[in-house]
Amino acid sequence: MVEALQALGAQTAFGLPGQHALGLFDALGRSALRYVGLRVENNAGFAADAYARTARTVAPLMVSTGPGALMTLAALQESAAASAPVLAIGSQVPAAGLGGGRHGYLHELRDQSASFRDVVKSVHSARTQSQIPSAIAEAWESALSVPHGPVWLEIPQDVLLAPVDPDVPPVRTLTVRPRVPEPRPELIEAAAELLSAAERPAILAGGGVVRAGAEAELRALAERLQAPVATTFGGKGAFPWTHPLSLQSWLEDRHTTDFLADADVLLVLGSGLGELSSNYHTFRPRGRVVQIEADAGKLAANHPALGIHADARLALRALRETAGTREDDTAPGRVRALLDRVGERIASQGLTLEQDVLAAVREALPPRAPSFWDMTILAYWAWSAFDARHPNTMHSAQGAGGLGYAFPAALGAAAADPTRPVLAVSGDGGAMYSLAELATARQYGAPVTWLIVDDGGYGILREYMTDTFGRATGTELARPDFAALAESFGVPAVTSSPERLRADLAAALAAPGPSVVVLPALLRMFAPTHLGDSAASPTSESEQSAPTVDANCS
Repeated sequence: MVEALQALGAQTAFGLPGQHALGLFDALGRSALRYVGLRVENNAGFAADAYARTARTVAPLMVSTGPGALMTLAALQESAAASAPVLAIGSQVPAAGLGGGRHGYLHELRDQSASFRDVVKSVHSARTQSQIPSAIAEAWESALSVPHGPVWLEIPQDVLLAPVDPDVPPVRTLTVRPRVPEPRPELIEAAAELLSAAERPAILAGGGVVRAGAEAELRALAERLQAPVATTFGGKGAFPWTHPLSLQSWLEDRHTTDFLADADVLLVLGSGLGELSSNYHTFRPRGRVVQIEADAGKLAANHPALGIHADARLALRALRETAGTREDDTAPGRVRALLDRVGERIASQGLTLEQDVLAAVREALPPRAPSFWDMTILAYWAWSAFDARHPNTMHSAQGAGGLGYAFPAALGAAAADPTRPVLAVSGDGGAMYSLAELATARQYGAPVTWLIVDDGGYGILREYMTDTFGRATGTELARPDFAALAESFGVPAVTSSPERLRADLAAALAAPGPSVVVLPALLRMFAPTHLGDSAASPTSESEQSAPTVDANCS
């Protein structure tokens, strides 16, 4: 099994050993593969997810049967939502016990694979030693076929432990051919004609642009068409933040939603126009929509569209070669006017703490250093207001929305590229999911700085419940002294303040190895507006208390 992984180019594996998988881990220990072991299987899954995104390759994740396998499900759901190619490999009970659920083996499940079928892209198994190389290759190919995604492979304990026939040579070569959907020429011609003739074209670029590495093609097409470009939260960095055609990422804003809806031709790239990308399904396009999407199931799923099933880079390259050049010297002015309206609306809410905190993070973080954000209020702000500066450098758990993503994901990114510092951002509630991984960070000397914003509970849930029901239940948390706890793991830590945050973060990021910066602060969300809201400024009591962020925070 390890030989097959190495033959396919694997260099690093994540996981946590267990009884039925010990044979696999013994082979791993005798190989050239680097192993990064985490303390909780779900966190190992998040680390593999980030490694796959950062290194743009398949990340092997190795766990044991039953509880160990099931613990990865939340992480694999995030990988599925974010199209991260994780190859999750789990052991199984001995082959004689498969399918019955009655043999009394430790960790036994009636049908372990059934637990994964609704989460991962594909499920694979090997029931004999000779099946292993082909099963690994098939799973690897599935994970890397566009759209990328996680896959599950399981092998019984006795198969993993069985001796290899001495006449069977080591696995040296395996061939995989991941599928990449190419656009149909007639659809490209139709799309190019629509875009070239449009009076008010616009582009919404999603995560599929970043995954395809199509940033240069996007910029070239936008400039040829003079089409303003907004990026989804998953597409951060796909288009330069300060470009004259950049609408940035203010998708929870009525003005931005209306601007996109008013386009007579809207080109949607690598996005299914789901809840977050459509301002909570309030987006109602009034013109033609051209949607380029690698996942055929997302084409025209939420809005009628000229759907093109294709990899974003291939489609953009074809469009760039086919579309005519539009002359429109009004586009940059319309973009600036929109951003001014967004800024005025946000500024009218009257609070600057959140804007200062986010600006401090951006100033402290080196331009190409990756950042990983948990489901916390500061991350919600960052989705709209943070300049990622470069593609594939800002990641969050907004695909599936599970807590505890940021810190273990940052550890995975550090394993992919240990030459750059990595930032993780969590709230105190999300941080509690990952505290055990402080030991992992210390053990491997990972260059990860963990910013923990401590507001005493599940801040965003507190806000949602208070605004909706008038009170919050179950959101207040007892928590440790995070700085002292980090120090007990041998990880340097500092308790900061909004005024000192930029300097404290910059120092932590510049120091070798892991570090923790704790920021005690009660942050609030800016008041979002949706298409059809009667005013740009807040009117309800809950909106009046919500804070603000500068539209040009960078």
